[in-house]
Parts: sequence; structure tokens; C-alpha cells
Amino acid sequence: MAIVTTGTPTIPSEVAMSNPGRPTISSGSTGNAVRRAQRAIRRTPNLSLVVDGIFGPLTLHAVTEFQSGGGLVADGIVGPLTWAALPDGGPMPVLARGANGQVVTNLQTILANGSAGQWNVGPGPADGIFGPLTLASVKAFQTWAGIDSDGVVGEQTWDTSLHAASATLESAVGLQFVIG
Repeated sequence: MAIVTTGTPTIPSEVAMSNPGRPTISSGSTGNAVRRAQRAIRRTPNLSLVVDGIFGPLTLHAVTEFQSGGGLVADGIVGPLTWAALPDGGPMPVLARGANGQVVTNLQTILANGSAGQWNVGPGPADGIFGPLTLASVKAFQTWAGIDSDGVVGEQTWDTSLHAASATLESAVGLQFVIG
């Protein structure tokens, strides 16, 4: 499973932008640009925001709250300055049986750390190979989280709160694996 990385471009004001080329979005907008903004806001961290691709009242509130806290004009519009201030809103890779690499190793470590007393099924050794033990642990984690237990680590699984850690699975595993 390939993880795509891209360089970070520079916008004219010399501010590094982690969400290049994104359209201006506001209340009523829908689609992938909204999902990217919602993911980015979740990574500020604002774990209460649902990533659903609909710029509704909760997204508007989260955007204006982020803008206020970041010294931006709190107009609820995600334009170039807000996009530049947000963390990367790209998705995490989708992991399933057969995936391998450092992202799988990190996932296995988090699953092993929380399995005792929570989802009670460990992933086996942190060897970077998404095999049958990791699959069983992911399914147990998903059941514990109250989401579809399909064994695939996609957006819904990455978005799962780890409760006591005040983090999501994606932030605990590491946002360096975000696909730009």
C-alpha cells in the first residue's frame, strides 16, 4: 500500500501552506474541500467536529472558533489565510490486511497499548505487517468504538477518539502519514 507524499509549496507571503490550491468554502458548501477543512480542524485538535463533507452550523462554529483563536478574521469563511493556518487536512492512508510499513507498525503499537482492559485483543508483534492478528485487533477496536467492525482502518476508524488520551487514532499513530 503506497503512501503518497508531496512537498510543501510556498505561497507569496512566504507562509507555508499545508492545504494548497483549496477553494474558498463557507456555510452551505459540500464535498471534498469541506471534508479536508473538517479533518484539518479536527487536528487542531477539535475532536467534536464530525467529518461529513457538509459545511453546516457545527462546522461554521468550529471554523470561527479556530479563526478567533488563530488571530484571523472570524468570518466563518475558509479562504486562503484560513487554509494556510490550518494543519494538513489530507486523509490518512486506508489500511487493510496485506498493508505494511511504518504506519502499520505505529498502528500496532497503539492497538497493543490499549488492548488490555479496553478492546482486549492485541495485534501481535509490532512488525509492520497487517496480518491476521492485527486484523483481529482492528475489528475488536472498531467494536469497542461502536463503529462498523470491517477490519479496514479508514476514515471512520482513524477518527475514533481514544477517550482518556484526548486524541484520535490518527493523531496517536502519527499525522506524518497524512496523504497530501
